[in-house]
Amino acid sequence: MDDLTRDHKLTARNDGDSLILSGELTVWTLPQLPENPPQTIRVEGLTRFDTAAAWYLAGRAADGTTVQGLTDPQQKLLDAVTAAQPQPDPAAPTMPAWREILDKTGRRVMEYLTFMRELAEFLGRFLAALGRAIRHPGEFRLTSLVHHCQETGLRAVPIVALMSFLIGVVLAFQGAAQLQQFGAEVFVVDLIAISILRELGILLTAIIVAGRTASALTASIGSMKMREEIDAMRTLGMDPDMVLILPRVLALLIMLPILGLIANVSGLIGGAIMSWIELGISPSMFRYRLVAETGIEHVIAGISKAPVFAIVIGIIGCHAGMKVGKDAESLGAQTSAAVVNAIFAVIVIDALFSIFFAEIGV
Repeated sequence: MDDLTRDHKLTARNDGDSLILSGELTVWTLPQLPENPPQTIRVEGLTRFDTAAAWYLAGRAADGTTVQGLTDPQQKLLDAVTAAQPQPDPAAPTMPAWREILDKTGRRVMEYLTFMRELAEFLGRFLAALGRAIRHPGEFRLTSLVHHCQETGLRAVPIVALMSFLIGVVLAFQGAAQLQQFGAEVFVVDLIAISILRELGILLTAIIVAGRTASALTASIGSMKMREEIDAMRTLGMDPDMVLILPRVLALLIMLPILGLIANVSGLIGGAIMSWIELGISPSMFRYRLVAETGIEHVIAGISKAPVFAIVIGIIGCHAGMKVGKDAESLGAQTSAAVVNAIFAVIVIDALFSIFFAEIGV
């Protein structure tokens, strides 16, 4: 008779602390068993015993229940089912706190070193492309360079000029408030000139360009990477370094010193206007003090940082663009990382320049 239609019988009775089973112990009779059986299960004269019953007894045995009375074939089936049951993975050993800190620190250091190695590789690719363009001028894309000079430099002039103008106003206002206490208002010109020409003019310009241009470089190259346009370039025999990296970095290299000069002029104009309003220092007096007391070395010290800032910003932006994956989430993550890394690198390099200039007495 088919198992779906036959009448399955199982006898289960309690004998003290034991559960005695007889009859058919199969998948059909398992629902008849109590949910919490005693600690001992004894079988007597089972007429049928299948894999589902063996699985049930194996689970009870794992919980500490003793199974008695099985025949040799039934015991072999129970042993086979017990051996086939999945075993939980051993718990991973707990790492001491000091080792966990060292492990995380080591991984971060290796990630940083890998990032620096990749940036050095992109710098080498840029220099190689530049050398190739010098040897073979016909391969250089002048139209692309002009376009990126416009996007990187010309379109950034308003925000750079406005920001520097306001910084000059703030420096003059704060300097006046402090120097008036000592009757040294005229030295506010020196404060404004040295601060803007040496540090703030080019530093703020580089930060603005890092936030504006690094993200644009990553987004433009990354979107091309997502659409597999860079692979298509290589298929057509075009070098992505010549087409993508060289014009963008070279445009930054050309335009950032110009933006730095614009920032210096705007900052000085803002400082002169506020000095005239707040302290009564006329523009002619401001100009005389600026020319007489401010050396050209301050201008050189500030502008000399611009090419380094430009290369670093361009390399970081292009590197992040090339690391974009196939999805939009990767594009957003790399764009954010490019802006953060570029601004951080600009500030660190500016600090190194300051230490260097202080050591050589500039």
